[in-house]
Order: sequence, then C-alpha cells, then structure tokens
Amino acid sequence: MNNIRKYEAAEKKRSGKYNCAQAVICTYCDKVGIDEETARELGNAFAVGMGNMEGTCGALIGVGIILGLSGKSKVEAIQGMRRIMNNFQERNGATQCKLLKGIESGKVLRECPDCVADACEFLEEVLDFD
Repeated sequence: MNNIRKYEAAEKKRSGKYNCAQAVICTYCDKVGIDEETARELGNAFAVGMGNMEGTCGALIGVGIILGLSGKSKVEAIQGMRRIMNNFQERNGATQCKLLKGIESGKVLRECPDCVADACEFLEEVLDFD
C-alpha cells in the first residue's frame, strides 16, 4: 500500500498551522469534495483533543469526519470507524488525547504527528482512495 498522504498529514501537523483534526481533514478534503477552507473550519473545535484532552484524539475525529463525508452508508461508516478506533487503540494503547500525551502518567504514548499518520493509515485501509 502506497500511503503517502499519511506523511503529508503528519507534516501539516508538524507545521504548527493545523490541529490534528484539521491535518487529517485537509489532507483528504479533495477526496470528499470539500475545499480546504471548509475542511479547516470543520476541524476548528477539535484542537487538543475533544474537550481539551479529555476526549478522543483529534486525528480520529478528523478521520470520522472524512469517513462521514465519503459517501459510505451510515452502517458502513460506523463499522469503518470502529475498525479504525480498534486498530489505533491496539497500536497506540489509547484513543484519548490526554492518555496519548501522558498528561496524568507522565509517559507519552504517541506524539501528535504520529497519531495523525496512524489515523490516516487506518482510514486508507477502510476507504479505497486512488
């Protein structure tokens, strides 16, 4: 599988100009028929994880938004999201931002650009982008 977009998304996050959700959504906006400005706006509220690190990793939220816009049925989107969440949890040990960042434990499980790349990798396993 040639998944170059996961690296593009990780670089967007590293640039400091995108939060994790925006990095994912903007990387795939052309695949779901939205412009980059709209894509950025869709991800505005998801910086520092949902609820300021209390909730789901922003990269996973971004993947969910792309999945929802992909034209899959509701059932297919839910099943795809479950698969992505399970794969992400298995690889990284958590799906919650504060756990990934080690806020309480002091042990970082995964850095943000790597979370973005992982989420994109798993997205592309679910959606067949050319």
